[in-house]
Amino acid sequence: MISVIDYGAGNLRSVENALQAAGADYELAKDATALRRGDKIILPGVGHFGQMMRALEGRDLRQPLLDRIASGVPFLGVCLGLQALFESSEEAPGERGLAIFPGTVRRFDADRRVPHMGWNSLRRVRESPILEGAGEEPFVYFANSYYAPVIAATSACCEYGTPFSAVIERENIAAVQFHPEKSGAAGLRIFRNFACS
Repeated sequence: MISVIDYGAGNLRSVENALQAAGADYELAKDATALRRGDKIILPGVGHFGQMMRALEGRDLRQPLLDRIASGVPFLGVCLGLQALFESSEEAPGERGLAIFPGTVRRFDADRRVPHMGWNSLRRVRESPILEGAGEEPFVYFANSYYAPVIAATSACCEYGTPFSAVIERENIAAVQFHPEKSGAAGLRIFRNFACS
């Protein structure tokens, strides 16, 4: 069963709809007890980096989430759920991320229309199990004002004035900057890949 973290905000309803369409068994996890019941975890996210991190801390979910990821439980971060994996974000200076990956999430340059919103293609930079069967350069739906740097764990990039991490994968961790729940067949395939892995 997949534990979908409910921290009081985010795109829960659309993620639930996508998981139902993918035939996945899931429950919403509002506390550490529910989080520990799942054999997989999804952290969905829309909104503000600082608000998410404070909500995870306030619901006593931060450390249990880190513990579960460290123990090898498969994890999928969606949109802000990818950004939360980094040390910090310009959106909330001084607020700690989960710090699983090094680096800072930055705002797109002022010469670009922000947020970066709409359909864009992915460019794979290495093998990507989470994108298996989704097409060589799938078009997916983005809605983000901030972006994560390209790192060693990046498996697919997108470009919006600057290249940024669109998919990150390392061992039991996968995360996507776009919204698979709004990305049609490609997004549904991502949820199926995660649910069946």
